[in-house]
Amino acid sequence: MIEQVVQDWTDTQVPMKFGPARDVRYKVYKEGTRLYQEIRDIDDAPIHTLELPQGMALEKSSYEVLLRYVLVDVVNS
Repeated sequence: MIEQVVQDWTDTQVPMKFGPARDVRYKVYKEGTRLYQEIRDIDDAPIHTLELPQGMALEKSSYEVLLRYVLVDVVNS
């Protein structure tokens, strides 16, 4: 399937509950009808790919809230 970029790679710093903030990069893309957020370390190592619910087109600030959720609750658990 062809990947359609919704938001190209964006570097950001995610504040964590405990410890220092985490520098990551992410992009949002669509494959067919599915929407994904791919998260990588700043050195490009994969962290997690999250499938977003159908019809969920968000603004940059909302994507960054999802980043924090993934980093705090999914990756660190």
